[in-house]
Amino acid sequence: MKRSYFIAAGLAVAATAWILSGLVGDDDAGEDAAPAPVAEAEPLPQVRVRTVAAQARTSELVLFGRSEAERTVSLRAETKGRVVERAVAKGDRVEAGDALVRLAVDDRKAQLREAEARVEQYRIAYKAAAKLAEKKFRSEVKLVEEKAELEAAKARLAAIRLDIERTVIRAPFAGVVDDLPAEIGDFIDIGDPVAVVADLEPILVVGEVSERDVAGIPVGAPATVRLAGGPALDGRVRYVSRVGTSVTRTFRVEVEVDNPGWTLAEGLTAELRLATGQTFAHRVSPAILTLSEEGVIGVKAVEDGTVVFFPADVVADTTEGVWLAGLPDTVTLITVGQEFVRAGQRVRTVPDDEVAS
Repeated sequence: MKRSYFIAAGLAVAATAWILSGLVGDDDAGEDAAPAPVAEAEPLPQVRVRTVAAQARTSELVLFGRSEAERTVSLRAETKGRVVERAVAKGDRVEAGDALVRLAVDDRKAQLREAEARVEQYRIAYKAAAKLAEKKFRSEVKLVEEKAELEAAKARLAAIRLDIERTVIRAPFAGVVDDLPAEIGDFIDIGDPVAVVADLEPILVVGEVSERDVAGIPVGAPATVRLAGGPALDGRVRYVSRVGTSVTRTFRVEVEVDNPGWTLAEGLTAELRLATGQTFAHRVSPAILTLSEEGVIGVKAVEDGTVVFFPADVVADTTEGVWLAGLPDTVTLITVGQEFVRAGQRVRTVPDDEVAS
């Protein structure tokens, strides 16, 4: 029994010694082991940049509007009568003075002959009275009465001649016949509509400008107009209203455009570009535009290796690019990679192949 105690005690001592030897070995190995490697610094992100300089640029205000005739008139009858002829058709081009509609003359010719005879009668009577008055055989009062009768007859003659003239409704100016409500056989009373004529040379392009921009549009300023997808046309500002509409607080702007041959119609959708002065701006690709964290539109640039955000105003949008105002005179813009870096971040730059000037 005692012998077994001694054997167990020996095994316990041996196991303890083996465990302690392992701990000591680990400590020694830890002292001799090489230090852990230090992590390398993360490389800076790379962006492509282009240096852009400001250029003189004519500021433009873009509006949307419609084309309108220079003037449109609704012709109304000035005498009564039955329509006997429509001398033109809707859509016809007419010159000033061209006949549009004719009314029946009826008995006006007879009234004209009667009025002419009355004038002749009173003219003879007045001459006779004047001779008698010279010889003191007729009083001055009678002479004045004869003259009054003559003048009244002349007035009636002029009235019937004017009435006959009004049986023909004529174009007041050169234009296009837009409507002919009077049909042959209709009885027309004084004031009834007979025809509508529109003057399309020049044609007007009309838009509405906000109260913020109205002061910057001078009368006579050049303008560019594009009608319903057609070519760009040159025009000039003819009128700027100084009284705004009560609902929208906008002001009417009229641009005059030459319309030889009356090829441009009224009522077309139009884009107006109005020159409002000169400014310095940068022409860039719209692809480099970005938004700040606050939602402000602008561009990202690099200054001394650090990303900088510049708010910008778009002063024009052309086929060659957008024009931005509000940037430094010369700025190094990020052209590729701007969406992957933030303001204040350090970056490595690679210039584009070309440098804009």
